[in-house]
Amino acid sequence: MRLFGIRFSFKKWLGHAVAVLIASTCILFSMKESCAQGGWLPVGWFSSAAILPDEMFPLNEKDGPWLVLATTFRGDGARDDARQLAQELRKKHRLTAYTHEKAFDYTGAQEGLGLNPDGSRKKMRYVNNEQILEVAVLVGDFASFDDSRGQKMLTTIKTLQPDSLSAESGRSQAFSDLRRMVGAGKNKNTKGPMHLAFITPNPLLPKEFFSRPQLDDLVLEINSDVKHSLLDCPGRYSVRVAVFAGATMFEQQSDHASEKKKSDKMESLLVDAAEKAHRLTESLRRQGWHAWEFHDRESSIVCVGNFQQIMIPASDGSTIVDPEITRIVTKLGADPQKMAAGVILPRSVDGIMLEIQPKTIDVPQRPTVSR
Repeated sequence: MRLFGIRFSFKKWLGHAVAVLIASTCILFSMKESCAQGGWLPVGWFSSAAILPDEMFPLNEKDGPWLVLATTFRGDGARDDARQLAQELRKKHRLTAYTHEKAFDYTGAQEGLGLNPDGSRKKMRYVNNEQILEVAVLVGDFASFDDSRGQKMLTTIKTLQPDSLSAESGRSQAFSDLRRMVGAGKNKNTKGPMHLAFITPNPLLPKEFFSRPQLDDLVLEINSDVKHSLLDCPGRYSVRVAVFAGATMFEQQSDHASEKKKSDKMESLLVDAAEKAHRLTESLRRQGWHAWEFHDRESSIVCVGNFQQIMIPASDGSTIVDPEITRIVTKLGADPQKMAAGVILPRSVDGIMLEIQPKTIDVPQRPTVSR
C-alpha cells in the first residue's frame, strides 16, 4: 500500500508539473512581444524583426543620451557602408545600432585670418574645394559616460570583427584606408577594425542637457516624501513662478550670534520656506496648474508645467517660444498692462506672492545611474 501510495503521489506530482510546464510555455509565447521589449526575458530567445534592406536607423533625440561611436564613414558610399554595418550589428550581433549623418562644405570663400590693406577681412579657400558627407555608426542607449553597460559595450565593439568591414567585403574603401593608417587589424585577437571606438554624448542633444544640476543625498532626502516633487517632473524644463529664501536670509545675521541660535534660525527659515512652497503648489494644483515644488539647502521653489524644449517650430518655418510657456508667464507673472504703466505688482495665490517675471529653468535630476 505504501509503494502504491508513493507511485500515486509521484504520478500526481508529474501530471501537475507537466500542466504547469505547458501553461508556462503558453504564457511565454503569448507574452513574446511584451517580454522581449520589456527586457524580462533575453531578447535572444525570440527572432528579431525583419530589417528592410534600405533601413538606416537614424539617430534621434530620444536615443542615448550616451552611446558608443563605433566608426565613421566618409565620402562616396559612406551612407551605404554605414547602413551595411548598422544592419549587421542589429541583425547578427543584436546590438542597438544607429546612423548619424553630417555634411561638411569646403566650397566657396572662407573668412581668413588677418586684414586687407583697406581694413576688410581676408578671404581664403580650402585646398580641397569639395563637399564631404560623413556618416557615423553608434551603438547603445546608456544613461551616463561611466554606465557599466556602456563600458562593457565599448570593449565589445573594439574587439568585434564585422563581416561588412572585412577586407574581403569589397566595401568601405575609405574606412579600410584609415584602418591601415592606424595599424588596425595587426592582431585580430586583441584588436578589431573598430578599436578606436569611444563613448560619446548624443550629438542631437543640446550641451545644456549634460550640464543639468545633479543632487546630493541630503537634497534627495529632503524631497523624498514630496507629493508633487519637481524631481518627478517628466519634462526637461519647467517655469519657476515663486522662490522662497531660506538659509540665505540668515547669512545676514550678526557674527556674534551663537552657533545654536544660528542653527535654529536657519532651520526655522527653511521650514517656513518649505511650507509656503507646499501650500502654493497645492493651491495652484487646485486651480488646474501642473505645479511642482522643490527644496534644497537654501531655499524652496515652485514651478509650473513640463516641457522638453523651450522653442518650437512655427507654421512659417521660424521658431517661437512654446505658447504654453507664454501663457504661464502671462497668467502668473505681474500684470503686463500695469507694468507698462509703471506699476509693478506681483500676483498672489492663496495670499502668497509669485515672482514678477516667471522664468524657465532646467529640471534638476537625480544622480545618474545605469539603466
